[in-house]
Amino acid sequence: MSSPPQTAGNAVARLAARLSDIAGAPVELERPSDPAHGDYATNVALRTAPQRKRPPRELAGELAERVQELEEIERAEVAGPGFLNLWVTAGWLADALREIGPDYGAGEPEQPQKIQVELISANPAGPLTVGSARNGAYGDSVARLLEFAGHNVEREYYFNDAGRQVDLFRASVEARRSGEELPEGGYQGEYINELAALRVDPVEHMLGEIRREVADFRIQIDTWRHQGEIEKEVADVLPRLDTYEAEQTLWARTSAYGDDKDRPLVRSTDGSYLYFAADVAYVRDKLERGFDRAIYVLGADHHGYVGRLKAAAAMLGYDPERIEVLIYQLVHIVEGGETKKISKRRGDVVFLHELVEKIGIDAARWYLVSRGHDQPLDIDVDLATERTPKNPVYYVQYAHARIAGILRNAEVGSADVAVPKELEREERDLIKRLAEFPVVAAEAAERRSPHAVPIYAIRVADDFHRFYHEHRVVGSETEAFRLALVRATQSVIARALDLVGVEAPERM
Repeated sequence: MSSPPQTAGNAVARLAARLSDIAGAPVELERPSDPAHGDYATNVALRTAPQRKRPPRELAGELAERVQELEEIERAEVAGPGFLNLWVTAGWLADALREIGPDYGAGEPEQPQKIQVELISANPAGPLTVGSARNGAYGDSVARLLEFAGHNVEREYYFNDAGRQVDLFRASVEARRSGEELPEGGYQGEYINELAALRVDPVEHMLGEIRREVADFRIQIDTWRHQGEIEKEVADVLPRLDTYEAEQTLWARTSAYGDDKDRPLVRSTDGSYLYFAADVAYVRDKLERGFDRAIYVLGADHHGYVGRLKAAAAMLGYDPERIEVLIYQLVHIVEGGETKKISKRRGDVVFLHELVEKIGIDAARWYLVSRGHDQPLDIDVDLATERTPKNPVYYVQYAHARIAGILRNAEVGSADVAVPKELEREERDLIKRLAEFPVVAAEAAERRSPHAVPIYAIRVADDFHRFYHEHRVVGSETEAFRLALVRATQSVIARALDLVGVEAPERM
């Protein structure tokens, strides 16, 4: 079973509220996997029977009699140990359909938050890799979902353009220019040779290239920060911290604030800052800008950052819950059945622009969020380039394009659409699927799980293709109603695709 929308302001939420009033307890509606068991079902009788000291089936039977008096309910039946199965009327389904427009599913929180999503933040030591691309696609989709949920969201990119890795990158390019041996642990690969031939500062060049790549990947960055800027704030931050001296180093006592161990800040020998010093200054920089929540999107090798960043906030006197760290797992590119190895420094690497050249931006954005961020991800290049229903992004986009074709061939109908007395099973299933969208979007935002959106979009496309295969739209006796149904379907598909940064084509 799949959970239907429970957000305020949509048909299913209102029906659940009316049923809750009758049951005297919160009602959660679910869609049975078998339509023979009703349009919706609830276990409210099973949940409340023990405290009411009543047999569940007896309580469910009483509820069935009472809910059948509602104009939205066609019939109700008791099933199993005390489930209540419900069939809704065609009129209720039509009302649900009428709600669906361009902003259907958008949230209106009582207290909108100001949220920052910091994403990608790869150091400028080369073009963006597919790992950074997953960071960007995932972080941007989370930002889109939070905006759709009604929050004020700002996207930020933090350039680690200072420190050993950047110095090593510059030295690697300079060694190539002069024909000398690369420094130990230096960067390799064809892109190093290309940079060496340009006679430009490689770091400044990569900063510009990364900005262009991010924009081309449909990620609109609102603010760009540089490590050098943040390090200027460290001196002001240090006196606010709980610190001690040991091993010729100034340490932050982060273990007293929930971290698993203390973190080094400054080398006492030369006063140079260590990584955590800039991390703490950056936490203050974010929260002082008034963000209710600062979300970091970090790779799989950054698990230790969760505790240390929250500890930094607590040590500075902020609520650590304002810091949120999202960790995503690795990406593997599979082509011709073989997985490519990735190492930017060795040169065995798949860059974002190479992936886009092979499968396009739409497929790249889709596949990079198609699985939960806590799971490793394989992208099959051969599948992603197929223009067949086996390729899910093509399958969903084709549903949108097919609807656009239907609407091009139809005359503009009246806004007042007559509702058929009886709806076909495929029509009912499609409307019920569309009615799920508000809760899918709301839960994806709340759980930071954009992968739920493409999964849902595939189900919408499934229901639409099934409906279209079985029933004529243009020229049918219920043409106006069916046009309204496919128009609503098109709207929901377009919004779902947009939430994961994928375009909704009119033609394919």
